[in-house]
This record gives sequence, C-alpha cells and structure tokens, in this order.
Amino acid sequence: MTPQPGFLPFSKPHIDESTIAAVSDVLRSGWLTGGPKVKQFEQVLFTHFGGRPVRTFNSGTSSLEVALRVAGIGPGDEVITTPISWVATANVILSVGATPIFADIDPATRNLDLSQVEASITPKTRAIIPVHLAGLPVDMDRLYLLASTHRLRVIEDAAQAIGSEWDGKRVGSFGDLVSFSFQATKNITTGEGGCLVLNNEEEARLAEKYRLQGVTRSGYDGMEVDVLGGKFNMNEISAAIGLEQFKQIHAITAKRWDLAMRYFRGFHVAELEDRTGAQLPPGVDDAGLAASNWHMFQLVLPDSWTRAEFQRCMKERFHIGIGAHYPAIHLFQLYCERGGFKEGMFPVAEHVGRQIVTLPLFNSMTDDDVDRVVYAVMSVLVDGVEDD
Repeated sequence: MTPQPGFLPFSKPHIDESTIAAVSDVLRSGWLTGGPKVKQFEQVLFTHFGGRPVRTFNSGTSSLEVALRVAGIGPGDEVITTPISWVATANVILSVGATPIFADIDPATRNLDLSQVEASITPKTRAIIPVHLAGLPVDMDRLYLLASTHRLRVIEDAAQAIGSEWDGKRVGSFGDLVSFSFQATKNITTGEGGCLVLNNEEEARLAEKYRLQGVTRSGYDGMEVDVLGGKFNMNEISAAIGLEQFKQIHAITAKRWDLAMRYFRGFHVAELEDRTGAQLPPGVDDAGLAASNWHMFQLVLPDSWTRAEFQRCMKERFHIGIGAHYPAIHLFQLYCERGGFKEGMFPVAEHVGRQIVTLPLFNSMTDDDVDRVVYAVMSVLVDGVEDD
C-alpha cells in the first residue's frame, strides 16, 4: 500500500519570522494593551479602506455588535440577515435586544437573496446584515439601493472578505458600517481580532466608547461614562501581528486566487458537477462585479452524501480535513425556541446548510496539495473507494 501523506487541514494561519519577531518586541516592551501598535494598525486600516475611520476590536463579533449599537439598533427593532453564516451574525442581534429576521439565500451565490430580503421588510425593520460568504460580496449595488429605498442601515458582515472587491472597489472602502474579522482562519489574522469601518469621526468616537466600558478620558485624570460599553479592545500583541500580516495582503490574496483557480481547473477536467452532482462555488465568469478573496473554497454535496460521511471518508482515507461552514442558524435550538423558526421556512439555506463543505485553502498550500484534494474528492464522490 502506498504510504499516506501527512494530514492536510482545511485552514492554517500564515505566520512568518518577522511576525514572530514583532510579537517578541511587544512582549519585551512591557506595553501589552492600548498602546502604539493598535494606533499604527488602525492607521494602516484607515489607508487600506480609502481614508474611512476604522477602529479595532478583540473580535469580529465585537465589531459587529458595536456596529449595531452605533446604528442605534435595540429592543423592538428587527434586523434582516442570512441563515447561512457563523452563528455570531445572528447572536449579536439578540445581544442588543433586537429581533433577527432571516431571509433565504440565492442558490448560486449562497449569499442573501435580496428579493427575499425586500419581502421580509416590516415597519419594525431597522437594518440589514448581509454576509459576504467565503469572501464573495453580495450584490452591493442592489443592496444599497434597497436599503436607501426603505431607509435602512446596512451593517456588512465582511468577516471573511478582507481583500474582496465589488466593481473594482475594496469591500469596506464604501458603503455604511462594515465589520471585519481577523480570527486565526481568516486570510489576514491577528490571532483573534476584528475591525469596524465607520462613516465619520462621530461614529468612530462612539465606537471607542462602546469598546471600552463607555469611557471618555480628558486631561490627566478626567473620566466620564455616558453609554454602557463592554471590554472589546484589541491588545498590542494582536495589533503587531496584524501590522506584519498587512504587509503581505496582496501576496496572500493573489496566492489564494491562484489556488482557487487550480481547484476550478482540476474539477472542470474531472467533470465534478456532471459526474457527481456536487455544486462548485461561483467562478470568475459567474460572479459579475464581485471579486472574491477566496477565503474559502466550498462545494455543496449531492443529496446522496451526508456531510459527516464525506468528512469521515476524506479524513480516514486521504488524511484531508474538511470544514462545515455553516449549518443553518435558524434551526439551532436557541432560534427555534426564541423565534419560532422551523424546518421548511428557508429551503435553499437548509439544503446548503446540510450539504456545504469547505475544502483546504491556505497560503502555504502547494499546487500538489490542491491536486491531492481534487483527486480525493473525486475518488470519494465517484468511486467511494480507498486509493491503495
């Protein structure tokens, strides 16, 4: 039997020696939080997003929650979002006392179906939280026209979309409130962390209050608290990692693009969709004005397979890790009990939530790694037998 290669995870952070050295410098400095690295990182983000105010946080979840608070969303308000996301997208709506309203997704893009969003608007609707799933932006032109027509705030969950573009413009460089994550699996990481892009300095100052207990300082010892904040600030170690990561953002995005294109070529040659019924993500020719950063490369499995069985086969037979991003939020017990959601309400999201899988895609992968995954996927879905 041919010896098995080493385990290939679905994600792996890219941390180089300069990043390790930068973290060591912070540790030696004795200044671990609320210092110069955070300010430097925010300045880099300010430039990256075309001069829009940016504030950093200890997670993308925190930045998304603060965005809702900055927008004035609270009890009695409804916020429309997608069922296919990390559950934090909906949890933050509950955290501010508002009500999450789900709309079904488009089967091709797996992002919010904006026709379904419009049908879900009520007099209580105050905001929309679209998610740029796997780094593919929603239809931004249509989204913002819809929001403007109905006078709604847009809080973009761009957790996965750093480096993505719409019509040649970076996600975050335009629009309303835009939240990013720098969690360990993201294209750019700070270990844990996030940032929020805001519209003006007034919103930025309010975000600063919410991220650190509502405090405003003045002079040597002046302190005031006029809003209820939390403990959401980014530390110096995370900021130092982010500063080094951002030096490589263009190279990282380009590498992920190349790996994704190799996946497409391999699966097209192997005739994945015709031979197995699995669904590829939208390709370059199908994405319109949206340019993904290829945060994830995801397949939707045919109904003849369960996700768990596919994951088991890929791991046990080929030593390849497969992710599950994401089960449908509205079918979690919390949302069924609190919101009365049940199976059958959002059929496209429910199907995708059952069958979607994330293939390995990270910066240190090689072309041979991609070919190995393609071969394994085809072997499992077509033959269902082990390569021996």
